Amino acid sequence: MKKLLHLLSLCMFLFTATSLKAQNPIIQTKFTADPAPMVYHDTVFLYTSHDVTTSYDFNMQDWHLFSTIDMVNWTDRGAPLSLKTFSWANADAWAGQCIFRNGKFYWYVPMNRADGKGMAIGVAVGPTAEGPFIDAIGHPLAYTGLGDIDPTVFIDTDGQAYLYWGNPHLFYVKLNQDMISYSGEIQTVPLTEQGFGKRTGNPNRFTQYEEGPWFYKRNNLYYMVYAAGGVPEHIAYSTSAGPTGPWVNRDTLMRFIQKNGAFTNHCGMIDYHGISYFFYHDQALPGGGGFTRSVCVDQYTYQPDGTIPMITPTTQGVIKAVRNLDPFVRQEAETIAWESGVSTATGNNGIYVTDIDSGDYIKVRNVDFKRDPKSFYANVAANTDGGIIEIHIDRPDGFLVGTLSVKNTGGLDIWGTQSVAVNKERGIHDVYFVFKGSQGHLFNFNWWKFN
Repeated sequence: MKKLLHLLSLCMFLFTATSLKAQNPIIQTKFTADPAPMVYHDTVFLYTSHDVTTSYDFNMQDWHLFSTIDMVNWTDRGAPLSLKTFSWANADAWAGQCIFRNGKFYWYVPMNRADGKGMAIGVAVGPTAEGPFIDAIGHPLAYTGLGDIDPTVFIDTDGQAYLYWGNPHLFYVKLNQDMISYSGEIQTVPLTEQGFGKRTGNPNRFTQYEEGPWFYKRNNLYYMVYAAGGVPEHIAYSTSAGPTGPWVNRDTLMRFIQKNGAFTNHCGMIDYHGISYFFYHDQALPGGGGFTRSVCVDQYTYQPDGTIPMITPTTQGVIKAVRNLDPFVRQEAETIAWESGVSTATGNNGIYVTDIDSGDYIKVRNVDFKRDPKSFYANVAANTDGGIIEIHIDRPDGFLVGTLSVKNTGGLDIWGTQSVAVNKERGIHDVYFVFKGSQGHLFNFNWWKFN
């Protein structure tokens, strides 16, 4: 037992030391998969599925949302959509995608039908990117009975919207202007060797296409990026001069991740502030596995002819922030670049950080102290005295800006704002909120700011 405890302590030490430079996976407070990023105005909204901890099967009950304006700090927006939203579904909240049109947000998701007929594609609608979302039509939008999973949606420059999905087939429809119905029949894409590459070793699957399509357009070239090759999956892509093909196979763009790779993969791709970002998932977090996955992101650059280079997954992730974080305005505690030990929850005041034990910390990147801070404010909830927030620069044991001794607010759901004078500091730094104390879960943490 002592040897086991020593080994676990060593593993946690190595993980913590490595995490000082890590940015991937980008969400550490829960297991997330199937990333679907969407740029709306000047914010990246990241819609994900959610793996509930298990080692033997997919246990997925809801979908989660995160956002960023700098690509290094991610704000937890909770779970705006779940199986409970759809009266006709009862299991398997798998990969979906959200898109904006006509002043509303349309979120296409696959679920298992409650009538036992298998997976189908549903659509939810909301007034904002965060929702609230409701079932837009009260029944499945698309159903073939032949593997209706992993919808991807795109609106072309001529206004026509397309919805693709499927495993083992690749289906599509032309969505109507209302985004909750479609014209014509469901179409099946011919999965040819020329279009999607050749697969060997499976008499029932002749091409590389497996599942998880991601459909978009760039410089008049249409891209279909997808999980490929069977289990374990890699990512490949095809291109076309038109939105419905014919498709031309362009080969692999991310190989199966040898270290910490899940047996599935699922990608999403955006351009944001002139930089291209590739989202995917792995199983790199402690406790991770094929059914407990985590979303990552890396940068890439298109070749002059529009082809995508081979993308190698990294632990560093996005190195340079799009912009710096302002510490002199209110920042949510659940805006995190990296964390150790904490989790998030939803309460009467929205999303907050919880499960805070001594030794846990939150890292926030690229904090810009344009002027010297004089004081630090934190909105917290505590049922005892004794919890501490140490504010360190650039490392968990770096320069100590200040120490806030958290006072009892009367309960873990009773919030109060507390403050402390801090030392002077200038420049752009990573900030670590290091939590200390002696009594289990110390307090809850809602937001912070410097004055």
